Amino acid sequence: MSPEQPAETAGRSLFSLQRRERLMEELRAHGAITVRDIAAKMGVSELTIRRDVNILADEGLVSRVHGGATLPSPLDRSASGRTAQHSYSIGMVVPSLDYYWPQVISGARAEAEEQNLRIVVRGSAYDAADNRRHVQALLDTQNIDGLIVAPDMGGAHGPELLRWLNALPIPVVLAERRAPAEIPAHRLEWVATDHAFGAGMAVRHLWQEGHRRIGCLTDSTSPTSPHVVRGWHQALAALKIPLEGSVHEDSAGQENGARASHFDHVLELCAKTGTTAMLVHSDTQAVAFEQHCVDRGMAVPGDMAIVGYDDEVAYLAEPAISAVRPPKQYVGKVAVQLMAARLAEGRLRPVHRIELNPDLILRESSIGAPRVPAAGVLQDSL
Repeated sequence: MSPEQPAETAGRSLFSLQRRERLMEELRAHGAITVRDIAAKMGVSELTIRRDVNILADEGLVSRVHGGATLPSPLDRSASGRTAQHSYSIGMVVPSLDYYWPQVISGARAEAEEQNLRIVVRGSAYDAADNRRHVQALLDTQNIDGLIVAPDMGGAHGPELLRWLNALPIPVVLAERRAPAEIPAHRLEWVATDHAFGAGMAVRHLWQEGHRRIGCLTDSTSPTSPHVVRGWHQALAALKIPLEGSVHEDSAGQENGARASHFDHVLELCAKTGTTAMLVHSDTQAVAFEQHCVDRGMAVPGDMAIVGYDDEVAYLAEPAISAVRPPKQYVGKVAVQLMAARLAEGRLRPVHRIELNPDLILRESSIGAPRVPAAGVLQDSL
C-alpha cells in the first residue's frame, strides 16, 4: 500500500479483488454463473456482482450473458474482431416516446455510439411509481453501469423516487430535471434546458414587437411549466410590466368542449386587460389556442400574437407559430457525456449540473403585424 492511500480505501480495493477472484474460481469450476446465485453466496447486492462482471468482461476474462457470465470462448474472440465490445451499458428511462423525448433519445444514442457505449431505452409515463418500476426492471434484467432518467418529481412519490435514485450504487444523470433544494440529492447529476431563459426570450421578443401586455398560458401538470412561469415573471419585472392584471391561466385538464370554454375565458381576460400577446406552453396547446382565436374571428398576429414552447408541432399551424426550441438532442448528448465521464473518473470527479440555453424560432404568429386595439375585436368575437 502506498503512503498516500488510506487504509480504508485499500481495504475496499482488496475486498473487490478478492471478490472477483472468487467469481473466477466459480466460473472455472462450473463454466457459468448467475448474478443472483453468486450475490447470495457472497452476501452482496446483485448490482455489485454486475459491476464485477463488467470489469472482468472489459479485461477479456469473462463473457457477459443475460443474467450472468461465462468463461470466454473462441467464438467470443472472433466476434470481437468484427465488433468492438461496448465499454459500458447505460439504462435510459424517459416519460414519453412520441413527444419531445425522441430527439433527446436520438442525441443520446448518437453520442453513445461515438463513445462505444450501449444504451437501453425504456418508455415510461409521467408517474413516479411507473418510473421506478422501469428503472428497477433495468436493474434486474440488464447489466447496466449507469442510468439516465427523467423522473416525475411531483406528488407524494416524487421526492421518495429522487432519494431512491440518489442512493443507488450506480451513477444517475437526470435529463431535463433538477432535484429541488429541499431534497439533498448530493450524488445526482443533471443536464437541463434553462426554460426560464427561454420564456424570457419570448417575452422580450413580444415586447420588441410592440406588445405591452403579455400573458402566459401553461399546464401545471408539466414539469417544464413552473420554469416557464418563473421566466415570464422575471421578464415582466425586468420590462416593468405589472404582474398584477397580467393574464396567467392554467390549462391543465382542459380537453374537448372544456377547452373551448377555457380559451373563451382566456380571451375575455385578454380583452379586459388589453393583453395582445400570449406565451403558451406547450406548442400543441399553442396550436389549439391559435385555432380557437381564428375561429372567433381574430387575426393572428394582428389581434393576438402567440409564441409557443417546445417547437414540436408549432410549424404546422396556420399561420406557423413562433416557438422556443429546447436543445433536445444536446440534452441527450450531454447526458451521455456526463455519464461517460463519471464512469471513467469515478467519485473523484465533482458532481456536474449543466443548463443549456434554448433558441427562439420566429415565425408568422408573432412578427410583422401592425398593432391594433384588440379589446373591441375580442369583445365582438365572444
